Amino acid sequence: MDVTRRPLLTAVRLVLALLTFAAIGTQFAIQVRLGLSVVNFFSYFTNLSNLFAAIILGFGAFQLAAQRAPSASHDLLRTVAALNMAVVGIVFTALLRDVDLGGLLPWVNTVLHDIMPVAVVLEWFLYPPRTRLGARQLLLCQAFPLLYLAYVLLRGAITGWYPYPFLNPAVAGGYGNVSLYALGIAAVFFLVGWLLLRALAARRT
Repeated sequence: MDVTRRPLLTAVRLVLALLTFAAIGTQFAIQVRLGLSVVNFFSYFTNLSNLFAAIILGFGAFQLAAQRAPSASHDLLRTVAALNMAVVGIVFTALLRDVDLGGLLPWVNTVLHDIMPVAVVLEWFLYPPRTRLGARQLLLCQAFPLLYLAYVLLRGAITGWYPYPFLNPAVAGGYGNVSLYALGIAAVFFLVGWLLLRALAARRT
């Protein structure tokens, strides 16, 4: 990387990370003040993905400031963050844009569902991983959403609470429809991951 761009990228990563922490922290404070479940709050894929992306961005800023080369593991984690945030933006736009989000503050909603998905993917693409990413890495990127889906469905069956209406059998019209939504979202994860890697390969040629 051009050393003249290093301070700018460091600043961008820090600003995005701090903005995300501020948004989630503000909404979490509201959750606690209202006496709502902390576990439920951290059961939203949006919150988990944004927190993960913010941590990766913050760590990336630290690496740049310390002039450390990114490892293969960090490159993979950046890719996971970019994929998760891309899907957060797509699913929100396709399924949740017109859904009542309860007490979610408008500016928090904008940060988590609009700004961060675009910013994280753009940052990943403009400053791409150095590590060669292929089919194995693409499959590894699917691990987190699959584990999340299993957690949500299992916990929902026990508690009756689901973070999203399309994963709630009582709202979606039964487990058959939930399965269709889950398969569709899994396909989106795989397709978006494949497109990201194809775009990265094309950028390098």
